[in-house]
Amino acid sequence: MEFLKSGIKTVLGSTEPGQQPSAAETVEKLVDRVYSSTLLEDRRDACRALKALSRKYRIEVGAQGMPPLVQVLQNDGQDAEIISYALDTLCNIVTSEEFDEEADNPAVSVNVGEQFTEMFIKNPEHVTLVMGYLDEYDFRVRRGAIQLITSLIANKTRELQELVLVSPMGVSKLMDLLTDSREVIRNDVLLLLIELTKGNSNIQKIVAFENAFDRLFDIVREEGCSDGGIVVEDCLILLLNLLKNNSSNQQFFKEGSYIQRLAPMFLLNSSNGSSDADESNWTPQKVSNFHCMLQVVRALVTPSNQQQVVSACQRVMQKSQLLQALCDILMSSGVPADILTETINTVAEVVRGDRENQDELSRVQAPSQPPRPAIVVLLMSMINEKQLLALRCAVLYCFECYLYRNSDGQRAVVQTLLPSSATDVSSLSTGQLLCTGLFSTDTLANWFAAVALMHTLVENVAQKEELLRVLLATPGGQRPITLLEQCTSLMQQERYRLQSKVGLLMLLSVWLAHCPGAVKALLETQGTMAYLTAQLCANEHDEREYLVQGMCAFLMGLCIQFNDNSLANQRREDISQLIIKRIGQETFCNKLSEVSRHEAYSRACKQAQIRAKGASELLLDYEYCKLYKGLEALIAKLVSGFDVDGIELTELTLSSEASALVAQYKGIIRGMDAQIQTLEQSSKQLEQQNAELKEQLSQEQTIRAQLTDQNTLLKAQLAAQPTAAAAATPTTTPTPIATATAEQQTTETANDEQLNAARYQANMYFAENIRLTKELETLRQQLAAEKQRADAAQESLLATQKDQDDLLELLADQEAKLARYESPTNEANDTNGR
Repeated sequence: MEFLKSGIKTVLGSTEPGQQPSAAETVEKLVDRVYSSTLLEDRRDACRALKALSRKYRIEVGAQGMPPLVQVLQNDGQDAEIISYALDTLCNIVTSEEFDEEADNPAVSVNVGEQFTEMFIKNPEHVTLVMGYLDEYDFRVRRGAIQLITSLIANKTRELQELVLVSPMGVSKLMDLLTDSREVIRNDVLLLLIELTKGNSNIQKIVAFENAFDRLFDIVREEGCSDGGIVVEDCLILLLNLLKNNSSNQQFFKEGSYIQRLAPMFLLNSSNGSSDADESNWTPQKVSNFHCMLQVVRALVTPSNQQQVVSACQRVMQKSQLLQALCDILMSSGVPADILTETINTVAEVVRGDRENQDELSRVQAPSQPPRPAIVVLLMSMINEKQLLALRCAVLYCFECYLYRNSDGQRAVVQTLLPSSATDVSSLSTGQLLCTGLFSTDTLANWFAAVALMHTLVENVAQKEELLRVLLATPGGQRPITLLEQCTSLMQQERYRLQSKVGLLMLLSVWLAHCPGAVKALLETQGTMAYLTAQLCANEHDEREYLVQGMCAFLMGLCIQFNDNSLANQRREDISQLIIKRIGQETFCNKLSEVSRHEAYSRACKQAQIRAKGASELLLDYEYCKLYKGLEALIAKLVSGFDVDGIELTELTLSSEASALVAQYKGIIRGMDAQIQTLEQSSKQLEQQNAELKEQLSQEQTIRAQLTDQNTLLKAQLAAQPTAAAAATPTTTPTPIATATAEQQTTETANDEQLNAARYQANMYFAENIRLTKELETLRQQLAAEKQRADAAQESLLATQKDQDDLLELLADQEAKLARYESPTNEANDTNGR
């Protein structure tokens, strides 16, 4: 510190005793020295002093020293030392971190670095100027430029990304620095690229096509893959930035065979010939590296990606043995809990929706005695209350992905619950584990098991029917009860907590949807409708109780929507009457909408993966929310369509004024219908005339072709007759002269007559040909006119149909408004009547 003070005194000169200059005065003198000094050494010493002061007096140096420092970068580029001082000083000014020297300075605000960054980039040429120093090979200059750009990007990411994009060869310069032989430079560039590629797809694409994947894999291999240091983690974070939410880079990664290079990195090193991983080998850095590797895999197959890209990557992961390597990690001992959790989530997304991968997961056996399927072992962890919450959520997500669009897997789970499949009582099955969790005293186990069992029924009506056959033994040798009866019984018990009830309501709702048999079985269960009605009539003020009431309303609505009316006194009209008289239509609809207003609904709708910071956040599931979203409006409309007598509301139940308005609209629609029918008949007549004209035109063209052929034949005959006569003359027998002359005259006369007759006939054909040609042209013109009329009629028809659709929509809106206005009017009339 004394050395720095002496250096500053050397630059500024000594002061008089007792007159210690302030920091602002000192900086002002140094700035003036940078501006006015003609000697490079003086300017260099001033920049060195500014760098020393910038850590403690950042505001003073930044406010006064930024313009001269930029001037140094512009004019003194030939001197590496002064440039490095200027770059380091600017980096200290704009950095977001707080220095120890300024900890006691109250004038330094939290975002002072961001403010200086905004001042610096106000002129875009400043960033281009700094980017130019990346070409300098000098270590101090190149590293200073990299660190300054990194600090600028960290403070103003969006603005710097745009400036780097327009900078000449800006991204290419940064990519070239990854091959720098100096590891410090390379590592700093990695940090810069991590900041640069955040959330900008254009820069991500440029970096990817600058051969980034090859360079990053080379660095990871050189550093030791998952056993490497922090550099490996930085490479994987940059790789994750390039792949996340960027379908172009994902496709390029898959087509470049980089998934095959990723697969060997997941092979665990065996210790002492054992296949199990040694827990001591999992250093904190290796855990971080492995976590990033799993994140890279998930970035390729996450459900939010394009389905085409996800399917292609899943197939490659199966063929490259990446899925097998992940399953080996899953079944290995000594794996840290957070890595095991993330591995389960990764396996889930690799198999989601891909039948071959799902089948491969079903064939994985756990190394236990006796061997058990991996699915069974995972479910045992899910219903075990001693396991971590994150791990249990991951297992549920994996089980959901295994069953996603996997009808065979769903059938296999349901079959383990049927009586015919219970051949080996000693072996645990998926169905037995789910029932164990469903009837457990652990609330979370109830919820996990209910949601897992619900996913065996998603979009599979056949398994919903099969699950109705599941029977459960009862104590005391009484008759067995069905699983549906047991679920409804548990739902009505007071000891069954709210979270467990939510799970059962989700299971029952998915079970009943699109399955009239399940609806009938539920309605036959004693006390179920009474319990649902009591829940909806209750006046609870707890937010979670509101959620349960909304789910009960949805379940009751499903009993109306998918009711086949096969049960007496439990028909759709009967349940609607129960709602209207005991609950009220408006109250029912308000309760029904409570589900979508709950915070848990918003969380569950975002993604299929279950994310929860605490056990209390586990309430709704993604598939249930999707079902609710699709049927809520339908159920509300269905319930609102009945009056107190169980009759569906029509225009007959409206007031005279409303009925007159409806009749007016109906009259307009009838008129439009009549006009449409008239236009349709006109269009058919025009089409028929068009067809007749086409047929007549075809006949005329055929006649014309025949006449043309006959005309050609006659011309050929006329040309051949004189030639035949000339050829016959030399062969005649010599006769007396008189006889010969008479015969010759007779022959010529006959030939002239034939020639004249042929010419006359040819002229007749030619005239007929001209007439037919004109008639053909006339028919074509008529055909074109008819086509125009038909097109005009078709356009008029379409316009009329559009007007009719608009009127129908307007009528529907008016009927809805009338229904809303009619309800309070009827209530007022009833009140007045009483």
